[in-house]
Amino acid sequence: MLDLTKLARQMQGLSQHLTLEAAASRQRLELAQQHLKNAYKSQQDLIDRQEKWRDRILFANATPIEPLETCIEIPVPPKIHTVIATDGSQIAPNHHEIAYCYLLNIGRVVLHYGQNRHPLLDSLPEVFYRPEDLYMSRQWGIRTEEWMSFRRTASEATVLAELACSSFSPSEKDIPTLAMVDGSLIYWFLEQLPIDARDRILPPVLEAWQQMRDAQIPLMGYLSASRNVEGMNFLRLLACTHPVPDCLSFCPNQLEKVPCKVFEPLRDTALWATQLKPGQRGPLWRSNARILELYGDQTIYFCYVHVGTEIARIEVPAWVAENAAMFDSAMGLMLAQVQKGYGYPVAIAEAHNQAVVRGGDKARFFALLERQMIKAGLRNVGTSYKEARKRGSIA
Repeated sequence: MLDLTKLARQMQGLSQHLTLEAAASRQRLELAQQHLKNAYKSQQDLIDRQEKWRDRILFANATPIEPLETCIEIPVPPKIHTVIATDGSQIAPNHHEIAYCYLLNIGRVVLHYGQNRHPLLDSLPEVFYRPEDLYMSRQWGIRTEEWMSFRRTASEATVLAELACSSFSPSEKDIPTLAMVDGSLIYWFLEQLPIDARDRILPPVLEAWQQMRDAQIPLMGYLSASRNVEGMNFLRLLACTHPVPDCLSFCPNQLEKVPCKVFEPLRDTALWATQLKPGQRGPLWRSNARILELYGDQTIYFCYVHVGTEIARIEVPAWVAENAAMFDSAMGLMLAQVQKGYGYPVAIAEAHNQAVVRGGDKARFFALLERQMIKAGLRNVGTSYKEARKRGSIA
């Protein structure tokens, strides 16, 4: 139980710290705005320096594809369109439960607008209990709980492609459609994985994306409250005090305070909030994350959009960004989803609601599993004493 009386004594110090931090943040933002204005004139020179020294730069940075001062009104979508989304949840394995296994639940949503068609709102559960599912990842030093989340990422993409490619009859192929996922399309976690482990996650994802590409259905990742700094890091090239941005020679230890980190910890969204009006998007960027070298011709582009309630980061594969008509259509459908969802895309929110495993669902899952185990003739089926005591208090 939380002791609020003791906690209240610490609140004054916290509020003073936040006041000082807010003032420092305003100063960093003003500095970033000034660097952005200066970068308008030297954008191509910065891109040339970025390309020339890319193997010597030690921080993640993106390349602007459009002028940095770009502010484009997002088009209004047609009344007839379709939006597809998936999201996942899970029940993690627990040695104190009646059986050591885990469950993935992928929420599926297909919303048809102006078509007089019923929506699809359901989920696909899958139980993993075989030794190869539970213990395979340990050969790479990956905990089962982590591996479960990686598997979920691949399943979300696969299910999304299946929905996108099977939701339409031949006569409905021309209906504007958007496939959405919650979160980034850049799977940063893959950088830390051994090659064998990575090859079990990334290829199914890229194959699913290729299926949507063949079906000409744009894919989009929607990031709310993004913490990304790839755009701010591009401005670090301008703030660099050395003759060239050769981090390996001049600033090999990026964990220390280096001269170009004048904006840290300012995020991209904070800067673009000062540049965009509701309904506008900023310039398109190409991410240079190293993991994208494995994506082939499906590298990731992104932009920031003022959706009315916040600055959202929007990510799309190259085949969407390079098709102007497809990209504009996808942006219009995305903004309409945010408006229908009162600040967050309704399709993604519904996919989450379909996927989420609540306490009652978890209890019913293990009750069903217990009945099956007893039916199979297993004895002494039950939770550990530790788990049983945690579920109730005798005090």
